[in-house]
Amino acid sequence: MKYEDLELKKPIQSDDYKECSDFVVQTIESIMKDAMDSGRNKIVINTNLKLGIPMENVNKIAGPFVEAWAFEIFTESFEDEANKYELINVEAGERLNMADVILQFKKIRKRSSSVTGHVDVKATSNDIANSGKSPNITSFARIRSAYVKDPDYIFVILSIKHSVSSTRDSKTKMMMGIMEVIDFNAYDLKYLSDSDISYNPALGTGQIQIRDIHYVTSQLRTTWEFCQLLDKKFIASKKGFSQWLEYAKQNDWIKQ
Repeated sequence: MKYEDLELKKPIQSDDYKECSDFVVQTIESIMKDAMDSGRNKIVINTNLKLGIPMENVNKIAGPFVEAWAFEIFTESFEDEANKYELINVEAGERLNMADVILQFKKIRKRSSSVTGHVDVKATSNDIANSGKSPNITSFARIRSAYVKDPDYIFVILSIKHSVSSTRDSKTKMMMGIMEVIDFNAYDLKYLSDSDISYNPALGTGQIQIRDIHYVTSQLRTTWEFCQLLDKKFIASKKGFSQWLEYAKQNDWIKQ
């Protein structure tokens, strides 16, 4: 039996998927840009350590802080009475969810009046070379199944670059760490080029990774084409076709 011989379930995306994806990504970028331009891009971390935050390891603690900051910025945008971003719901992804933040926007479509973006926030340090350069994105089986279940699934990678400095408060004499968001980039995972996506067979069903999150290029493709790309990279790994077939049966990717 070969991959080509199988009758797989082929997810068919809506005609307006690209339009919806562009809308979600561009709106997320607008929210981030406005936060930075208005000076809401700083995270203050107080500590009683005499030397302040250990800069050589700051990347190890930055992720949760940056994720929390992004969630607050989205929440503030949602609660703003003007609501110029048409946000109708913001919620944090539950533990073990593929997304850190789930955003729902008002958008009139043929069969619905909203569109949802699942956002994975990735933090990278400007002070440490190669920090967060090739992050794990999500489990192969989980993201593959998500696209089969919902062909219009929009999974956005929000890469946030930060810089950290320490200063001493003149009154309290406490050290304060200032984590400042200095740059960002957002893109739909499905539209990353073939060369930007890699597969790491370690950890469970393996992890989808980005080779260099700071330098990515886009490639237009359908949901089904992306599923095929993921399958190709998995099968080319040491796990091979037999392991892929086992996961395909477990996750119901094959027509009965």
